[in-house]
Amino acid sequence: MTQQLQRIGCQVQTFWPPVPDLPDNVDLVFCAVDQDVLGMAFNWVRQEQPPAVIAIISYENPTIFDAMIKLGATGVLTAPIRSTGILSTLVLTVGLNEAMRKAEKRVLRLEQKLLGINQINEAKSILMRTRNVGDSEAYRIIREQAMSRRVPTEEIARAIIHANSILSGPTG
Repeated sequence: MTQQLQRIGCQVQTFWPPVPDLPDNVDLVFCAVDQDVLGMAFNWVRQEQPPAVIAIISYENPTIFDAMIKLGATGVLTAPIRSTGILSTLVLTVGLNEAMRKAEKRVLRLEQKLLGINQINEAKSILMRTRNVGDSEAYRIIREQAMSRRVPTEEIARAIIHANSILSGPTG
């Protein structure tokens, strides 16, 4: 397998037993998933951007499947490994891993946007209640403050919410 990976242009490093920490700039891990690996902890699995993982299995059972999921495997090769499946599995796994990273970034951006929208709505509610204005007027106030200070509307909304919590005192 090492020779096949080198033939297709990959830089290859091998470790056995598997190591808990990987060197920097590792994009892809082939990991034999068997009884020896089941109890091991791999720090690289919990990295912010873990490498793509191809699990190498010699048999199928629920324990092995669970271990593959915990490793974050998006590709599988069965042992004994034949050279014909390596490249297609590698391409598919790296593509899936990249798609998952993009999706995670998109979800994070959308969660932040939703939080901002909720903060703006809460700030509008505060302004509507304290200044006796309508929804669009409350938003106009927030937007004008943001434009005059050259900050995002979410920042003004957070300031309004914070000021309201201070001025309204403890609730209970």
